[in-house]
Amino acid sequence: MGDTAIELYTWATPNGWKASCTLEELGIAYRTFPIDITKGEQRTASFLAINPNGRIPAIIDRSSDDFVVFESGAIMIYLAEFAGRLLPADRKGRSLVLQWLMFQIGGIGPLQGQANVFHRYFPERIEPVIKRYQNETKRLYRVLDTRLADHEFLAGDFSIADIANWSWARLHEWAGVTIDDLPHMRRWLAMIEARPACARGVRVPHLVEYRDDQQAAALATSIRSIVQR
Repeated sequence: MGDTAIELYTWATPNGWKASCTLEELGIAYRTFPIDITKGEQRTASFLAINPNGRIPAIIDRSSDDFVVFESGAIMIYLAEFAGRLLPADRKGRSLVLQWLMFQIGGIGPLQGQANVFHRYFPERIEPVIKRYQNETKRLYRVLDTRLADHEFLAGDFSIADIANWSWARLHEWAGVTIDDLPHMRRWLAMIEARPACARGVRVPHLVEYRDDQQAAALATSIRSIVQR
């Protein structure tokens, strides 16, 4: 891939960070095209032509006949395979990384996502629903903590599996889930947060502090309008 061969269509969300942090970690040059989901830009005809599912992120590889990749996990695999990093070539090593990547895609992403919706955005508070999604998110965090008790990273060396799970788990407070009793997960979160490439990636296309009360209120208001549509 030549300079700026990759076009990244994204917004400041965990799934968006999965793509931008992977690009940063791999050192692949890219151009960012912000898709403001609070304004419904993911539903415009121009973006639906790139991703018919109307979700960020998506990339276009201009060095490969304008090849489009959507779905954050698929983007991570595509980029890692091209660069030959963050995803092992051997069958078992590759499978291990993909298992923990799918753990995020099929577990933490959907369940924490619903915790976010009902804890932050839904027009009424339905406590049993909130507790269900928060409890399930915490259960999955315990799985991470157990794994990380005797592993520095989730699947051998640092990989796309770590980026994917970290991109979501770093927002545990936004979902209303505490991790005070998960020391191994806290260690892992801090270690990845300190990586310069990941630190840059979570500022794409702009920095959002999900933990700040004033900004949180504004963010919740803007996203609540999307949930109610």
